[in-house]
Amino acid sequence: MNDVYKKQVGGSHYESMIIQPSEFINRNNIPFAEGNAIKYLCRHKQKGQKQDLEKAIHYCQMAIDRDYKDFLEEAEKEKKELEESYQESKRQTEERKSKEWLKGYNKWKENK
Repeated sequence: MNDVYKKQVGGSHYESMIIQPSEFINRNNIPFAEGNAIKYLCRHKQKGQKQDLEKAIHYCQMAIDRDYKDFLEEAEKEKKELEESYQESKRQTEERKSKEWLKGYNKWKENK
């Protein structure tokens, strides 16, 4: 099985690596999305540069979507609730400041 990893079809971007990404991925039973992310991370300087890094990110996003969709949905819900709470707190603070200012102004006017 190891001999199959000594050759590369189409290019030479993996030849300088101690272990080819495909061997690492297969020997560790890494799922498809994570495996592709590893592959693109390993080769970006020798082959696709920035685009390969963007592809790696895309595959990571796929893994997140596949495995953590509920977590992300819950996080988005919490974020929205926090934003709404912040806006309400901000509104109440402004309202309180206005009332305090008006109260101070009226007191100043009475003492004048």
